[in-house]
Amino acid sequence: MEKPVRWQELDQQPCSLARSLAVIGDRWTLMVLRDCFLGVRRFEHFQSRLGVTRHVLSDRLRKLVEEGVLKKTPYQERPRREEYRLTDMGLALHPVIVHLVQWGDRYLADERGAPLIHEHRHCGERLQARLTCDACGEVVGPHDVRVLRNPAFEDDGSLPDIAFT
Repeated sequence: MEKPVRWQELDQQPCSLARSLAVIGDRWTLMVLRDCFLGVRRFEHFQSRLGVTRHVLSDRLRKLVEEGVLKKTPYQERPRREEYRLTDMGLALHPVIVHLVQWGDRYLADERGAPLIHEHRHCGERLQARLTCDACGEVVGPHDVRVLRNPAFEDDGSLPDIAFT
């Protein structure tokens, strides 16, 4: 029988999803990231928009900075004040956030529909997030993916038994 994984140990798992959740898997963290993509940068603005306690917000922002998702950038010297900006690592989360938003729009919205509409700035059309194959450009669904073990992990015994389809 495999040992159960503790939330505090997710970052040590040989699973990219578990390691990702260790960084962004908290509800307040995802709400902070949503607001970052909506242009929020300052602590007091996050707090007033989210209604989260200072302690919780400080903790989430600190962790996102430590993990390299956000960086602090000074916007005033006297007194020194800093704002939070997405790093390249943070900007790479954009498709994740958009896919989660569109999932919520599809399955959890009320009769009015999506609260926010995402448009492509270039052409003005509504954005529909899709997973596509880099090689052929085809849209990929869950039944179009084969999951294989990375040979680099074969001999170290760190991967649990997985039922691959």
